[in-house]
Amino acid sequence: MNGWVIALVAYLSLAILTFLPVLRTILKKVPLFAGGPSFEDSPHFSESCRQVLAQNFKRINGTLVFWKTRAERYRRFHLYSLIWVTISTVSVPVLAQTITADPWAKWLLTVVSGHAALLLALTRGFRVEANYKAFRNGESDFYDLYRRMLDRPQTFGATEAEQVARYLEQVEIVRRVVRSAETDNLPAIEEVAASRPPRSPMLPADEPAPKP
Repeated sequence: MNGWVIALVAYLSLAILTFLPVLRTILKKVPLFAGGPSFEDSPHFSESCRQVLAQNFKRINGTLVFWKTRAERYRRFHLYSLIWVTISTVSVPVLAQTITADPWAKWLLTVVSGHAALLLALTRGFRVEANYKAFRNGESDFYDLYRRMLDRPQTFGATEAEQVARYLEQVEIVRRVVRSAETDNLPAIEEVAASRPPRSPMLPADEPAPKP
């Protein structure tokens, strides 16, 4: 069999197989880890305060699952892109020197470079790294507050009422920060439009491009 065909099939197979964990994360939610004793078991608060804190945690539980799922999706896609763009960056110059007139050799070079270009476009357009940091930092900031409230509630205030009020206020701040980061990292319509292929200079400005 043609060696270029084998190389092309091997590249496509590896690219697809290594994308499966990313696809699996995209298609399902990532469960939260068991956190151990929570507010219901805390000896630092009265029954009424324990109930308020426990209800607040239950209300934010869905948000935590959302943050964790998004962070894991962006993390896996970022790692996938980083690995394959690095491989493509090294491979393309080598392939350019060894390519022959065989059409399968040209297809291999096209697929490798096109794969890298697509990953770079998706990574930049959807701000994968920035979104991963936003969701991961939000999740981490919340659990820092959560653990501090369980272990050292006195850092939130002198009285039980102050501690609960201060904790709930800071949880709201974390949620607003993550929501703001999420909306700031959404690709704008202008950016998507700017990423289209440039118009051919042979076409008049007032005529649409012909359909393929």
